[in-house]
Amino acid sequence: MWLDRLSGHSTPAATPSASPPPPTNRSYSPAARRPSHLGPAAAAQRPGFSPRSSSLSLHSNDSTTSLLASSRRPNGSGLKQSVTVTDAPDPLDVLAKLLGSEGKGAIAKPQTNGDNVAEDELELELDFEDLSLREFASRKSSSAEKEHVYATQTIEEFERDKAKFEDLHRSIRACDDVLSSVESNLASFQNDLATVSAEIETLQARSTALSVRLENRKLVESGLGPIVEEISVSPTVVRKIVEGVIDEAWVRALAEVEKRSKAIDIKSKEQRNIKGVRDLKPLLENLVNKALERIRDFLVAQIKALRSPNINAQIIQQQHFIRYKDLYEFLHKHHSQLAEEIGQAYMNTMRWYFLNQFTRYQKALEKIKIHVIDRHDVLGGDDGNRKTNLLAGTKSSGPPHDAFNLGRRIDLLKTSNQTALPSFLAEEDKATHYLEFPFRNFNLALVDNASAEYSFLTSFFSPALSFAAISRHFNYIFEPTFALGQSLTKSLVHETFDSLGLLLCVRLNQHFAFELQRRKIPAVDGYINGTGMLLWPRFQVIMDQHCESVRTVTNAISTRKQSASEQAKQSAAPHFMTQRFGQFMQGILTLSTEAGDDEPVSASLIRLRSEIEAFLTKSSKSIGESRKRERFLYNNYSLILTIIGDLEGKLALEQQDHFEGLKKAYEGS
Repeated sequence: MWLDRLSGHSTPAATPSASPPPPTNRSYSPAARRPSHLGPAAAAQRPGFSPRSSSLSLHSNDSTTSLLASSRRPNGSGLKQSVTVTDAPDPLDVLAKLLGSEGKGAIAKPQTNGDNVAEDELELELDFEDLSLREFASRKSSSAEKEHVYATQTIEEFERDKAKFEDLHRSIRACDDVLSSVESNLASFQNDLATVSAEIETLQARSTALSVRLENRKLVESGLGPIVEEISVSPTVVRKIVEGVIDEAWVRALAEVEKRSKAIDIKSKEQRNIKGVRDLKPLLENLVNKALERIRDFLVAQIKALRSPNINAQIIQQQHFIRYKDLYEFLHKHHSQLAEEIGQAYMNTMRWYFLNQFTRYQKALEKIKIHVIDRHDVLGGDDGNRKTNLLAGTKSSGPPHDAFNLGRRIDLLKTSNQTALPSFLAEEDKATHYLEFPFRNFNLALVDNASAEYSFLTSFFSPALSFAAISRHFNYIFEPTFALGQSLTKSLVHETFDSLGLLLCVRLNQHFAFELQRRKIPAVDGYINGTGMLLWPRFQVIMDQHCESVRTVTNAISTRKQSASEQAKQSAAPHFMTQRFGQFMQGILTLSTEAGDDEPVSASLIRLRSEIEAFLTKSSKSIGESRKRERFLYNNYSLILTIIGDLEGKLALEQQDHFEGLKKAYEGS
């Protein structure tokens, strides 16, 4: 636009007194002008020109219009321009004077010199845009009115605006630099985006490949995973077996090795020729051998500990053997010969241990004082003869005792205390006891220890060993101890005449048998039966001695006829032997409340009862008066019935009925 203004096609009308612009070098033409000939080329050489801030006048004598005319020739323009005379009046002022007031606001058209028009401009083809000349001229007039009017710009104003133009130029250059930098950055960014896009495509391809590989690996893992897990052993397990302390964690690691060993054996038997199995099998065998070595050392150390003095074997059994019983099973499975040797070492140790412990206990029980009941303590025995024999003998009978009265001796059978007397208390006991006291304590301790040992053997050695083999091991361990117990029983009963003590021992032995059945310890039945075979024969022998003593007294009764004075002295009171027999029978019946029919007690008691009846019948014959004789028998049978009348049990009822019949037979007297 500023080229149009410099060409003089619009006349500035800022002030009426402004000097008219110099004439242009071509006349006004309504035709459209070519952009390349709109103005002098020199105007384009002004740096920083801004139409918004320009006040340069084209009509001033001080303007550079003359420079414009001279500068066209180098650009190749053929237009000629007349030079304005500096002393001539301004044509606009002259035209204003001629037009008067109406021409003050008009713009004078500069006239062009026809001599200066170039030939090429005369040959221009004008484009009227299919309009008539009048319409085209009127449209150009309206367009000219719309052009901006600029005031004349002085050199000072130009100099003032020059700095702004230079700043603007520098800003534009800076913007160009920034835009160039932005352009280079964008180009670099575009290149980076291309690189990233290529890398993303590569990553997508790799991701797809990895996904395929992952799916394939999952398929392979689903098939191989269980097999690998089944036969592989972790380094932690190996380190624990080789170097770890034997504890619960070591047992768990051993179970893991056993599981893998079974899996390897199964895979080997399948004959599938798996390389992993072939490679792993020797390593696993070495690990198993190392575990066997450590198990052997551990068990041998525990067996040696059992031989330590004053050691409690049950503590070691529970804390070291039972706690790690899986070790022996593993040992027996992988090395049965070594397991048998260790088992034999254990049996020898426990055989020595129990024999040593019970030998000491037997010696302690032998120090307990026992009431001596010998052949003089029979029903037919005479107390006077007994006292005479005791005074003549060297063996002391100890404190007074009643061989025919059970009394509180039965408390030993009914007591709830199932603890044996300790050895040190037995050695310090100063009281005198009956023979059932040491018998009970020794056998109670033996039964408890035997039960504990049998339970240990079944817990520790099974299922590696059968119950028959365990029973043989048990018998081997306790064979000398059982022999020691039977030896003690023999020493207690072989010379005694204590029928009640023997029957008490029988009932204690039966109680031990019931307890062993409740505990499910069948291995001790042989010892219990052997002890019973020692007690019952001796009991029958003593009962026979009682019968013989009564028979002897009966035979000693005189059958001669007594004088009247002797008959007057005779009394119908019960005989002392009847009192003794009643107490003796009461004791036997009390101990036989739950006796079976197959026991020899009933037969022995019937024999003794017959001897007593015979004795009373023969004694009554020495009484001359018949009524007094019957009274004598009635009193004796009544006394016996009174003594046994409160007892219960099948055998007691039979005896009560029998003596009740005898009592009624003589009740009328």
